[in-house]
Amino acid sequence: MTETTEQVVLLTDAGEPAGVADKNAVHTADTPLHLAFSCHVYDSNGRVLVTRRALSKLTWPGVWTNSFCGHPAPGELMGDAIARRAMRELGIAVTNITVVLPDFRYRAVDASGIVENEVCPVYTAVTHDAVDPRPDEVAEVAWVDPAALHSAAIAAPYAFSPWLGWQLEQLR
Repeated sequence: MTETTEQVVLLTDAGEPAGVADKNAVHTADTPLHLAFSCHVYDSNGRVLVTRRALSKLTWPGVWTNSFCGHPAPGELMGDAIARRAMRELGIAVTNITVVLPDFRYRAVDASGIVENEVCPVYTAVTHDAVDPRPDEVAEVAWVDPAALHSAAIAAPYAFSPWLGWQLEQLR
């Protein structure tokens, strides 16, 4: 079975859909604005899952970040995209998917010059599953106290993705 090319929804500066493009083609030094999402997954003890991006990732390899990120396919409901990505990247089912930062938008440039330019609503979700990450996506995982994560991101921002730091500032 061949995996199909993942597509992203391109957006106007006003955040309106403006077409689609292959995911691999849009993440460049001149990345067009597109739709994405971030998800922070919690367990029944109130801990949040953080992941360290695989060293093979195109952008921000090896840095710690939120549980997972992704892009909804054209026409895909955001909740369905989050559930799909949680299973694909971390091998977990998620419930209680809740938007917490519906208007989060950012632009960041990786050390390699690749740009992330996204309208990226931020969600929380819950899992009761054991995490089984894909090694091409995730190098490490850790369940941490949310306050400790916030303190670590302030103390060592270089160790975390820029979007995670910005999200944590807004979620305080």
